[in-house]
Amino acid sequence: MIMSRTEAAPDQALGDLTERLLAGLPAEAVLTDTDVTASYAHDMASFCPAGTPAVVVLPRTVEQVQHVMRTATALRVPVVPQGARTGLSGGANASDGCIVLSLTKMDRILEINPVDRIAVVEPGVVNATLSRAVGEHGLYYPPDPSSWEMCTIGGNIGTASGGLCCVKYGVTAEYVLGLDVVLADGRLMSTGRRTAKGVAGYDLTRLFVGSEGSLGIVVRAVLALRPKPPQQLVLAAEFASASAACDAVCRIMAGGHVPSLLELMDRTTVAAVNSMAKMGLPETTEALLLAAFDTPAPAADLAAVGALCEAAGATQVVPADDAAESELLLQARRLSLTALEAVRGVTMIDDVCVPRSRLGDLIEGVERIAGKHRLTIGVVAHAGDGNTHPTVCFDAADPDESRRARESFDEIMALGLELGGTITGEHGVGVLKKEWMAREIGTVGIEMQRGIKRVFDPLDLLNPGKLF
Repeated sequence: MIMSRTEAAPDQALGDLTERLLAGLPAEAVLTDTDVTASYAHDMASFCPAGTPAVVVLPRTVEQVQHVMRTATALRVPVVPQGARTGLSGGANASDGCIVLSLTKMDRILEINPVDRIAVVEPGVVNATLSRAVGEHGLYYPPDPSSWEMCTIGGNIGTASGGLCCVKYGVTAEYVLGLDVVLADGRLMSTGRRTAKGVAGYDLTRLFVGSEGSLGIVVRAVLALRPKPPQQLVLAAEFASASAACDAVCRIMAGGHVPSLLELMDRTTVAAVNSMAKMGLPETTEALLLAAFDTPAPAADLAAVGALCEAAGATQVVPADDAAESELLLQARRLSLTALEAVRGVTMIDDVCVPRSRLGDLIEGVERIAGKHRLTIGVVAHAGDGNTHPTVCFDAADPDESRRARESFDEIMALGLELGGTITGEHGVGVLKKEWMAREIGTVGIEMQRGIKRVFDPLDLLNPGKLF
């Protein structure tokens, strides 16, 4: 609700808010049609409540974002920042009476510097657009979430996104050198640097990465780039059990190998991909492991990893001969979540990350949970870093099945914590996992995080109700 003017009628309050926003924004940047604003109410997560926004704004400049925040502070109106709304935790869901601040129109690549190996971008730049642009300069921006053709850099920063290449190259946080951030009261703050090194003061840049828009609005980012690696080659290995595939993962990592990708698909996921895309994947397999190398001699690396897979019990090992065959195998992995959604119409995608040594225990536990609740749960995993995505498939129109889906989701998170893991490796907390975040970090941890929130956002206007 519009908290500062409880005496005003809702229509009057909305009119005052709209009028003040229009004083610093062009008319086309302020959306009030309820049919339109409703489409901005939520991201792609299931079981996450979403409110009704009062207005949606689409600024194009830093000054316009500052105007929105000054207006919100003056009227005590909550603000929910959004990117492409591809998130899976409800972190971009609207609250009642809020301003939805969509940053998708701020989509310029401001600079690509091959000498300093940096890119300077606005938050609405799509991940794949940036990747292709820096590739033309012989450079590489590694973070590559599965939604990279749609998700934005601002959203990636907000949730500290990962991706398929994390096992070698790390996550978004490792590539954010500096930020320009509009604070809750409209002030503009710069953090970090554009140099290769820098340790001046507290690392506020890292604090904003993963903060889900709860501390400030990122309006510019300085991102680290790497030299573009050689074209990777991929190997596919079939296993008669998920535990054998996980044993292979442990052997690969313990052996000192550094794959550019190490992904696992269980039998449920393989069957779903075959059903949807007719890709001819081996349906007799219990687990399919994909390994890739982008080294100068990838064939030799694949041969060494193939031998380790066979030692772990692989029933078949097939290295790709060229880039085209490699891309076909990767396409199967990228289709996994879409294919699982088609199984029952709706999915809840978990994001539990465990130590690599406990990966097999997690997958076996998920299978037991699926049987207990009589549900289809497919597991895809960034196996090289222990980040799993157990995906619960269910019919949202069936109340009992929906209840069992939610219970199984919670049991998977509990299992992850029991195995020494975390409730989220890359999707964020949002509203979906608030209770579980408290369990993971404890009472003192929550108290400290709330204290940080009060420093940056004392009126609790920025993305209220998320995280904790």
